[in-house]
Amino acid sequence: MNGKPIPPARPVIGEAEIEAAVRVLRSGMVVQGPEVKAFEDEFSTLVDGRHGVAVNSGTSALHLALIAMGVGPGDEVIVPSFSFAASANAVRLVGAEPVFADIERGSFCLDPDAAAAAITPRTVAIMPVHLYGHPAAMDRIMALAERHGLAVLEDACQAHGAALNGTPVGAFGIAGTFSFYPTKNMHSLEGGMITTADAEFARTLRLLRNQGMEQRYANEIVGANMRLTDVAAAVGREQFKQLPQWTEQRQSNAKFLDSRITTVVTPPVADNAKHVYHQYTVRVEGGHRDALQAGLTEKGIGSAVYYPTPIHRLKPYLTAEGKVNTAWDLPETEKAAAEVLSLPVFPSLTAEELEYIADGVNTVAGRL
Repeated sequence: MNGKPIPPARPVIGEAEIEAAVRVLRSGMVVQGPEVKAFEDEFSTLVDGRHGVAVNSGTSALHLALIAMGVGPGDEVIVPSFSFAASANAVRLVGAEPVFADIERGSFCLDPDAAAAAITPRTVAIMPVHLYGHPAAMDRIMALAERHGLAVLEDACQAHGAALNGTPVGAFGIAGTFSFYPTKNMHSLEGGMITTADAEFARTLRLLRNQGMEQRYANEIVGANMRLTDVAAAVGREQFKQLPQWTEQRQSNAKFLDSRITTVVTPPVADNAKHVYHQYTVRVEGGHRDALQAGLTEKGIGSAVYYPTPIHRLKPYLTAEGKVNTAWDLPETEKAAAEVLSLPVFPSLTAEELEYIADGVNTVAGRL
């Protein structure tokens, strides 16, 4: 294919987003104005009408949700190691310890059986991650949490609009968290959202994001400045309008790639799951992943590895001696880190680009 290389992702910033940002800038109400509230109300329609609390990033969403849950020193939170580091970092930021559990091979999401085996007397919560846009096994995770009296915090930062058995992610646990980073399925330049069915919990979150204040200078609790700007909210509102059609296009692109790629393992979708394909992640077995990625790069096809190093192998989570904690037995996590490769699936891909990607994968992988 002639022309520019195909990137792994292609963020969208259209005229509607630019006009919305300019409109807010000209209004002079750029923080704590009406756009954030409107964005929260509109986003709530995606999560069965739950309250939405907008913050400045997906990491802040996780962090504040854990604070509002009362998680702190001495507590343990079960998380998958196969995720972005923010999932575990948020647990550490409140003084608690992440306990890593393995993933399911098909979905790349937290394995409920592995989570069950990781429960100790110090466990207070489970944090499933809806990785790549595929929902975790929330029916089994919620049942597990109920049996043991644990809270569930959903990391839905990659899964806007995903669902299981008709229930959207972000509407299962005490809270759900979303990210609006530029490469996500929708964005606000940068930002995040916490969703919850509990009105008092939502109020606590609003206090926490705004220095503990609901009324100016009437601080009720210790809080921080993790507010979303009105400029970001205005961009997010325009993006949210387009999310349904973008999701359909991602699913259509994934379906095409599924039908054409024959040389690597394409991503399965669990029964009754709605996958929104933040990433289209294949498995390259036989130790050929890096060679395939290099070959695709030569052809101008972008790809990325999410994630080459599981969290439990990152420096902050090693033992005091700098070793991997031998308590973590995570075979599916280790295998995924060695095999996964995410291919372009973003909505603006052309039919020609999709064909070129599929043919490129088959050609390069077929030679390995």
